[in-house]
Amino acid sequence: MVARAARAADLADLDAGVSDCFACPRLVEWREEVARTRRAAFRDQEYWGRPVPGFGAADARIAILGLAPAAHGGNRTGRIFTGDRSGDVLFAALHRAGLANQPTSVAADDGLALRDIRIFSAVRCAPPDNKPTPRERDACAPWLHREVSLIRPTLRVVVALGAFAWAAWWPVLRQVYGLRPPSPRPAFGHGAHWSGTAAPDLLGSYHVSQQNTFTGRLTPKMLDDVFDQAKQLAGVD
Repeated sequence: MVARAARAADLADLDAGVSDCFACPRLVEWREEVARTRRAAFRDQEYWGRPVPGFGAADARIAILGLAPAAHGGNRTGRIFTGDRSGDVLFAALHRAGLANQPTSVAADDGLALRDIRIFSAVRCAPPDNKPTPRERDACAPWLHREVSLIRPTLRVVVALGAFAWAAWWPVLRQVYGLRPPSPRPAFGHGAHWSGTAAPDLLGSYHVSQQNTFTGRLTPKMLDDVFDQAKQLAGVD
């Protein structure tokens, strides 16, 4: 798996490799079990049931780094943040920011297009209880590292959705940019900002999960402020 990630020639090649990964037995078993049993509301749909590749522009100046696909979202539709409540919040915000051509994301063939944005996750398979293990995170890291390396020429800003994604970014500095991660690590928080001299700026945002959006911990205005700052830092109009 590490070798396949490293030799991916472009994003299409990388995405094909991601989709064919079986490196983590627990995640393979879970994603396939969810795809077999399905949620009642989606009983008539065929689930993707595989790792979910990144999505968006190959020349992205802004990247959004999430935790992992949702069991009945990306694991069902085959596209990250598509077909679940988290995606409803995220893509509505990207549309308001002028970074998506439509405010909804319901299926992989729904016509959604992103501008100056690439979205991917630290772990590419849906994990039980939305909680991948450290070993699973580390096993999946080569896909993240190669994806960032492929968009490195244009990438200026990374928005980390949640503390898990924030922590997953620091090894990228060493593996992709050849930089020593800061010590101590900057603390995660909504609106947190770390700026390096030879790497993309890192912005923190609370995750667009229902737990955060339904309770008001993350509001549309808070998310808009993060993307406005990301656009400014990245030089996106």
